[in-house]
Amino acid sequence: MPQAFRNTFLTLRDLILSAGPLAFLAVGLLVAAYWWLDPNPPKKVTLATGPAQSAYEEFGKRYQKALAADGIEVVLKPSAGSSHNLQLLRDGEADLAFVQGGTAELLPDDPDNLASLGSLFVEPIWLFYRADSALRLTAAGRLDSLRQLRGLRVNVGSEGSGVPRLMEQLLEANRVEPKQVRLSQLEQTPATVAFLDGKLDALVFASAPESLMVQMLLQTPGVHLMDFAQHEAYARRFPYLTPVTLPRGVVDLASNIPPLDARLVATTTSLLARDGTHPALLTLFAQNAQKLHSGASWFNRAREFPSTRHSELPIAKEGERAINEPVPMMQRYLPFWIANVIDRMWLVMGLLIAVLLPLSRIVPPLYQFRVRSRVFRWYGRLREIEDTLETNPAGHPEMLKALDALEAQVEKISVPLSYADELYALRNHIQMVRRKLLRVQAGGGVEEAPAAQPTGQAGGSPGAEPGQPATS
Repeated sequence: MPQAFRNTFLTLRDLILSAGPLAFLAVGLLVAAYWWLDPNPPKKVTLATGPAQSAYEEFGKRYQKALAADGIEVVLKPSAGSSHNLQLLRDGEADLAFVQGGTAELLPDDPDNLASLGSLFVEPIWLFYRADSALRLTAAGRLDSLRQLRGLRVNVGSEGSGVPRLMEQLLEANRVEPKQVRLSQLEQTPATVAFLDGKLDALVFASAPESLMVQMLLQTPGVHLMDFAQHEAYARRFPYLTPVTLPRGVVDLASNIPPLDARLVATTTSLLARDGTHPALLTLFAQNAQKLHSGASWFNRAREFPSTRHSELPIAKEGERAINEPVPMMQRYLPFWIANVIDRMWLVMGLLIAVLLPLSRIVPPLYQFRVRSRVFRWYGRLREIEDTLETNPAGHPEMLKALDALEAQVEKISVPLSYADELYALRNHIQMVRRKLLRVQAGGGVEEAPAAQPTGQAGGSPGAEPGQPATS
């Protein structure tokens, strides 16, 4: 190989061998920190949604699409509703879930360490009734009180949703005994079919207005939406309820649907996460919640949601940060996984730099020692030849052969150009001892000659007079 390339290769090799232990230590510490902090999230997460054609299912699909852009597969797990979602979280069958405010089992001191990423949207209590059923009760064919449901066939939602428990509380507040109303708990789709077929008089469920079922029923002839005339009173009595108004004509301005303002009560739906869900996943969901739920809707203005105001559980720090702080600067310009690794490991990397920077000062001396040792280790053999010659002048032929072998070995040494002076100094010292041997061979006897030993200084260029090392 060309000499220049060989010199470069040797320099790099020595540098790598000198800095290798420090680099190995740094890499080992980084790997250990990465394993301990686990900065990158799993590639799959389960989100409990709700019944088919519900708002929960629709929002689940939006999260699924949004997180796919960051390489995260969101598995949507259908459920019967809010209560079922809560049970799925506690059983470990879902990582995150939509849970309705006022769910009976949802307590601030929840033993399962559930956390909220904020409230996302309001879910009004939609009580649809058939106009022909209402005409049997009132001359106007309009219902505005839960007490008017006595004797009617009312579906209050499936068993896994939060609506049955909520309706039980509302009927009790209106002093309506459960036996006075013919209650059923069919799932949303079969209940809607039965309602449209006239087998049910009223249908109750809680859902966001984005629900396809809500959109359809609001525009179905012969179906009316009950007006909660006491909606402000309900909000005072039940802290998890909020009074809202469905404005006249908001569904269809041209057809004036609804024909009158409808006063409703609404719960707030939050996105809950179970303990152990990866923090990076919580960050992704919380940040995408800002995009998916911050727009204006029938019941709120733009940027009212997501919110921390209506949460019944502690807000996760990832949710607090996403709701109340701007997007971190690194996430604006870097892919999420890179920004996330830096965000979670910057402190560790800073500590590593603080520790390794002082240690790195030993690399230059170590490199210098490695290079110079290739030259200096031969001075011991040279000194041994010289000492043997002085104690046994008659053995000079063997000493001459040993010196030739030493010189042949030294000829094979390669060092970086910055250390060439020490290599040439060694060669000069070999020639000094050779001249001494030749004088003995010529019969001149052994003189007091300077001993060859490394000085660590330049010995001159080839052909120059050697230095004056100490005598033997």
